[in-house]
Amino acid sequence: MSKQKLRDLDAVEEDYFRKHPEEMDDYIQEIFADYAQDRNAPALLASLRVIAKVKGIGDIAKEIGLTQRGLYKALSEQGNPRFDNMNALMRSFGYQLMPQKIDGPA
Repeated sequence: MSKQKLRDLDAVEEDYFRKHPEEMDDYIQEIFADYAQDRNAPALLASLRVIAKVKGIGDIAKEIGLTQRGLYKALSEQGNPRFDNMNALMRSFGYQLMPQKIDGPA
């Protein structure tokens, strides 16, 4: 009986977005919508880490002024990236952080 090599969800997502980069924009919208609802920062950071890997974590780290290790640390489950680093990361993805009015009470 042969052993199967199992991949974690991050690896599956990374592989998927390498094959379907046109779907990353919808994914980014979805992960931030999820975060707005559940405020699960580790899940958001894990998803951003997947995108960074697909786009080239070394290139992104260099572009935003961090080391690869620093970017991995910022996007880890225990990560707490500074606002300016998060803004730079999103700009490297082709986005800007903008407030959006919440419908109903805050």
